[in-house]
Amino acid sequence: MSKTLLLLAEGFEMYEASVFVDVLGWNLIDGDGTSQLATCALRKTIRSTFDVPVTVDVTVDELNLDEYDALAIPGGFIEYNFYSDAYDERFLEVIRQFHANGKIIASICVAALPLGKSGILRGKNATTYNKKDGIRQKTLAEFGVNVLNQPIVIDGNIITSWNPSTAMDVAFELLKRLTSEKQMNMMKEIMGF
Repeated sequence: MSKTLLLLAEGFEMYEASVFVDVLGWNLIDGDGTSQLATCALRKTIRSTFDVPVTVDVTVDELNLDEYDALAIPGGFIEYNFYSDAYDERFLEVIRQFHANGKIIASICVAALPLGKSGILRGKNATTYNKKDGIRQKTLAEFGVNVLNQPIVIDGNIITSWNPSTAMDVAFELLKRLTSEKQMNMMKEIMGF
């Protein structure tokens, strides 16, 4: 049984979080039954982009990182204070610990930026949000990252992607890495992809 930690920052994008919940949840119920997911944030209740309140399973202060096999992080909007949590040292330390233990880290859109700020992407290939004159890609490059203008970039155990259009593909890639390509393809078929 694998367990993924869905790490949420204030102002996270609901759609980008939901793909991990759905893909891993479908695999738990209709697949091989091996994928669990828990939500986590700096506080018990946070607000997503567009002000939807969410109560998480566990706070960062309550975490036992040894329980988890993978980390998933959705992006979010600056207008909803995403970076206040995403750049918080406690949030960054969770990222560093997963990386130090060689665990899978999957991010969508601007969630690559806290990965960059944490230092785990220095000298690695990655991508992030690619619209609005590439401002987020420039920010990622400032963290010492080799930014590729591609939809999804995988470097070792780290998956980054450039915008919400890649969200389902990132979630399926995470499932593949937790199970197998055969299992991922089976779940795509069952889910109608």
